[in-house]
This record gives sequence, C-alpha cells and structure tokens, in this order.
Amino acid sequence: MLAESRVEKPHRIYVPRDEAFEELKQGAFSSGRLRAVLHTLIPSMIATISAETHSFQGFHHVDNLYKEGLRLKLGLQEHLFQKIPLVQKIQESSEGMLRYDTPRILSKDKFAWLRDDEFARQTVAGINPVSITRLTVFPPVSKMDPAIYGPPESSITEAHITGQLNGLTVQQAVDEAKLFILDYHDVYMPFLDRINAIEGRKAYATRTILFLTKAGTLKPIAIELSLPPSKAGEPRPSKVLTPPADATSNWLWMLAKAHVSSNDAGVHQLVNHWLRTHAVMEPFILAAHRRMSAMHPVFKLLHPHMRYTLEINALARQSLISADGVIESCFTPGPVSFEISAAYYRDHWRFDLEGLPSDLVRRRVAVEDASQPHGIRLLIEDYPYANDGLLLWSAIRSWVESYVQLYYPDAGTVQSDDELQGWYHETVHVGHADIRHAPWWPSLSTPGDLASILTTLVWLASAQHAALNFGQYPLGGYVPNRPPLMRRLLPDPERDAAEYATFMADPHRFFLNAMPGRA
Repeated sequence: MLAESRVEKPHRIYVPRDEAFEELKQGAFSSGRLRAVLHTLIPSMIATISAETHSFQGFHHVDNLYKEGLRLKLGLQEHLFQKIPLVQKIQESSEGMLRYDTPRILSKDKFAWLRDDEFARQTVAGINPVSITRLTVFPPVSKMDPAIYGPPESSITEAHITGQLNGLTVQQAVDEAKLFILDYHDVYMPFLDRINAIEGRKAYATRTILFLTKAGTLKPIAIELSLPPSKAGEPRPSKVLTPPADATSNWLWMLAKAHVSSNDAGVHQLVNHWLRTHAVMEPFILAAHRRMSAMHPVFKLLHPHMRYTLEINALARQSLISADGVIESCFTPGPVSFEISAAYYRDHWRFDLEGLPSDLVRRRVAVEDASQPHGIRLLIEDYPYANDGLLLWSAIRSWVESYVQLYYPDAGTVQSDDELQGWYHETVHVGHADIRHAPWWPSLSTPGDLASILTTLVWLASAQHAALNFGQYPLGGYVPNRPPLMRRLLPDPERDAAEYATFMADPHRFFLNAMPGRA
C-alpha cells in the first residue's frame, strides 16, 4: 500500500503561507469543486462505512437522490464527518440530509447514459477523454510477462467484430484508422487478485474496441473482460461481449459497460487527474519557490498557474488520497489505488509527451501534418476535447513564446540564467529523482526549449486540469453512468447457477445491486 496515513484534525499538512488558501478561495473551493467531487462519491463512501447499506431497488430510487436528497441515519452522519471531515463543509442541510443537484447527464435526456453512442461519446468528450487510443494491431496484445499472465493476445477475434465494420475487413478497418481502443488490461491485471479478495469489490481488466462510423461518431463493438489465470502462464479467463441482440444480452452488455466505466473511473482519478495534473506539478512548484526570486520573469509567468496547487494537494492527502480515504474507499482498486499511480509514473509518464499535440500523436489519434493549423491532423474529427484543447494550446503557446522572447532573445540568456537553470535542474534531479536519468527530459538551452517547457506546464495546470476535473459531477454524479466501483462480476451459470437465476429474474435490479448502494 503506497498511500500516506491520514493526518488527523486538528493537525494539518503544512503548506507555506503564500501557497495557502485565502478566505475567499477557501470558500469557493469548498462550495464548488469539493462539493462536486464528494457528492459524486458520498454514496460509495456510505456504502463502505455503513453495515446497513442497501442496494437501490430501482432507478426511481436513484432519481430520488436528486429530488429528495439522501437522509443519513443516526450515527452515520457523525461517522461520515469523522471519516471525511470535508463533507461537513458542504452539507446543505442541518437535518441530516445531503442534497444533490441533478447531474447534467440527466438534465436533457435521463436515458442518454443507457445508449451505446453516449458511452462512446464520453470517451472523447467526457470526464476522461485522454485514454482512447487508435488500434494499430489486431488482436490487441498485452506487454505483460506471458510466463505469469498467459498468452499476450486478446480474446477478441475477427469473428466478434467483422459484422459491425460496415463491410470492411478487420485489416481494412485498422489500415483506414477506423478502430480505437480503451485498453485497461495491463493497468489492472497485476492487481485483480488483491482487488477481488476485498469483500464487496469485483473488477475485471477490460478492453473496449470502438469503431469510427461513416457519420464520424464512435460506437463500441466489443468488450473483453479478463481475470488473472489460476496458475502462472495459463490462459486468462476472459469473456467477450458484443452489442446485444435480445433483452438478456442487453443487460449483460450494460454490466460489461459498467465494468469498463469503473476501470475508466479509476484510471481517470488515479492517473490522469491526480498523477498527471497534480502530483507531477509539485516538484516544479517547490523548485520555483526555492530557486527563483518572486520577481523572476518565469516565476511571475508561472505563479497564477502554480498557486494553490500545494494547498489543494495537501487537502487531498488529508482526506481524499490518504490510506482508507475517499479514493481507496470509493474506487474499485481500493488499497492498491496508488500502486496503480506509481506504476504508471514509473513505466509511462514522460514530461516531453504531456503537451496536447504530443499526447494526441502518442495515442495515435492524430498524425503530424505541417499543413494543419496546429501541426497535427485529428483522425477522429468529432473529438471535442482535442478540438477545443488545440485552440487553447495554441493560445497558450503563442502567449508564452511572446513572453519568453521579451526576456530571453537568444540561447546565451537562457544558459546564463542561474536561477532558471537551478529551478529546472532541481525539478528534474531532486523532485523527479527516480526518473532523473531518463533520456526524454527536454534540454533547457534555447528560448524555444524554455517556451516549450513553460507551455506544457501552463497547459497541465490550467486547461488539462479543467478538462479532467470540472466534468466529474455533471457526468459522474449519476452513479449508473459512471460507477466508481463494482460489487459483482457478470453472472455466469457455470460459476453460480443461483446468481444467474437471480439475474434472469430481475436483470435491472441485478445491475443496480452490482453498484454502490444507499444507507
């Protein structure tokens, strides 16, 4: 377990005075961002700490959260406040009620989340639009040790998807950039035995293949759900589901999509949000305070984007990402949550690929094209995160380049600035010491180098963080759309005939029972 122990009140994690919240900022944070995150997760937290948690009996009971609020039983309110002190700051009633705004996913069409096109749309315009990748090899292949995890090839075959490719062969669809994937297989597989040993938590390592239609929209065409092999090197138990043809397979497909969403929610929160926009920024911020004067032009450029990050991270360490905190309590990975974060940082994080154009090319959803305004061409034209993001990226880059040119007209001025060079050296060699020798760290020798580094930092702290943070309640606040954890595997008549009979008798209740319940 890699999470830190919680610092209990009245003690708090130290934050330098000039990085601490001012009173106005504290109020805005508590009433805005914090409410959005915690309201999304409180049902899961209550399910964790209450021995009397019950499953929702129908979708109307879920809807009542937004119409009537959630009444906390006697004693549970105090327990919740003790476990998450921040909840007391956002409670909207003194009568034991937690009230919820209607999430945007329900505001115009309360059934939108059920549809495959909405499931696919959220991969490019949802809370986590930075995981989808173009599929260039079929079948997908794991990079994990086959001596431990079995044959690397996916269980998804051409037979599963050929009929859904609008007349293309699988190879044609690959060659024409029509196939995309959400691949969480290698992220979760090493941890599944430990996750599934926890009472009330069940997970698969998932792969989801999506097809780019002639209309320019995506649709899911296959979901693979895998478990670890019972013995090292043996084939992994896997299920492959395709879009349903009848009512029974429809609910199995819905459960499969829910497991994908749960995988996605964990990666979003632990990797793309916390690690890539919060944690990795700390070394840059600390080194800036230690190595640069407050009057230094680079410090003044970065300060509006760095400010308050340390305080937000400190609050997160106290209640959200601490051992037994909100994240471990509410998300499927539980106590292995930050092992997933650490593994991604060790194996995949690269500062030189964190800028938007580089990330899009890395995920193969764009190709370099000098004729395009941003130097790349998107392979999914209807990709709202990327389309809007590139406009913001270009504006940030233009502003930063103009600013840098004022103070650093040539390479000599960059190389001779001891404060600037000391800041970057300490960031890499002290703050990111574990990976300080990685060959991909950008050099800091020219005005272009400096502008590129600063553009990436401003992007991560502003637009990228906004894309990954502010949609949490509008889309994640409705648990069936995006369950943070799952409590059941798919029913299997061979594994548990009684459970399968329960599913067949009332599939929609089985679906709700597989998710966090209510007190």
